[in-house]
Amino acid sequence: MRLRLRLFEFEDLPWFPAVIRAGMMDYLRFMISTMGIYKPIAPLLAEALRRTGQTAILELGAGAGGGTETVLAALRTHGQPQATILLTDLYPQSAAWADIAQRTHGAIGYEASGVNALAVPAHLKGFRTIFSAFHHFSPDAAEALLRDAVRAGTGIGVFEGAGKHWGELLLAWTVLPVAQLLLTPFYRPFRLSRLFFTYLVPLIPLCTIWDGTVSLLRMYSTAELLALAQRADPTGSFEWQAGKVRHWWGPEVTYLVGRPKQ
Repeated sequence: MRLRLRLFEFEDLPWFPAVIRAGMMDYLRFMISTMGIYKPIAPLLAEALRRTGQTAILELGAGAGGGTETVLAALRTHGQPQATILLTDLYPQSAAWADIAQRTHGAIGYEASGVNALAVPAHLKGFRTIFSAFHHFSPDAAEALLRDAVRAGTGIGVFEGAGKHWGELLLAWTVLPVAQLLLTPFYRPFRLSRLFFTYLVPLIPLCTIWDGTVSLLRMYSTAELLALAQRADPTGSFEWQAGKVRHWWGPEVTYLVGRPKQ
C-alpha cells in the first residue's frame, strides 16, 4: 500500500475523553501482548543494545504498554538478561503501567509525568524505542523526534506492528472489532467504564476502528523512514537501517533502527 493520508486519530485530540482513550489503549495492549506482535524485532533490538553498550530501554509514546512484556521476555532470550524498560508518554497511563510494573517486579517501570518525545528530558536515559506510535507524528515532528535522539547520542528504534497492506485494513474492519467485543471483559485492570463504553455506548470500539484504519494510512514506508533519518542526522553520525520482519504466523513489523557509529 503506497497510499499515505494525514487524517486525524481520536486519541491524538487533546479534548478526547481520557476514559475512552484508556479503553482503546487497554484493547491495543491486550491484543499486541497476546498475539506477540513485536517478538520478531527482539534480535534487532538486542543487537542494538549490545552495540551501544546499554541495557536500559526508554520507551516513548508507550500508550498502555502493549507488547512491552513480551518484548522484554524476548530480549532476555536473546542475550540481554539485564534489560529494563521505562514507559513514558505525553498522556501517561499510570494505572495500566503500575499493573505491568507489579507483574514484572519492577523490570518495567514508568515515568508518571508526561514526556514529550520530541524533547526528552536529559535525566531520562536509555536506548529509545517507540512502538505503534511513530505514525502519529507529522513528517516535521517525526524528524524532530529522531533528531532529538541523535542530539542525545542515544540509539533509537521505531517499530510499527504492521506491514501496511490492504489485507490489514480488512482485519481492522472485520475480525478485530469482533475480537474486541468478545475479549473486553478479560482486560486488566478491570474497569466498569470500559464495559459501559464498549457495550452500552460503543464509543471505544467505534473509535478503535477509525483510529486503526487511519493508523495504517498514516504509516511511513521504509523508504520514508530512511529519508526522515537522513534529514534528522545530516552529518551521518548514526548508522540507520529500515525494513520489515515477519512473525511466524504472518503479520509484519516495519522498523527503523539507528545507533551512534562506533
